[in-house]
Amino acid sequence: MQITVNGERREVAGPLTVAALLNELRLDPRLVVVEHNRQLVKRSALTDTFVQSHDTLEIIRIVGGGSE
Repeated sequence: MQITVNGERREVAGPLTVAALLNELRLDPRLVVVEHNRQLVKRSALTDTFVQSHDTLEIIRIVGGGSE
């Protein structure tokens, strides 16, 4: 099935959950924020939220840092 991730079309096997997609992309779910069809996905719902053909996801990596 075809989905859009961060503005890029991507072909993935489906159906799959957001958690499975993150695993396929080798992203740690603890270090990202996911928007699925313009809705934020709570971490507790990553395994229950299914990605369908033509869905749009934005995945933002959380980067730590700060001043000394």
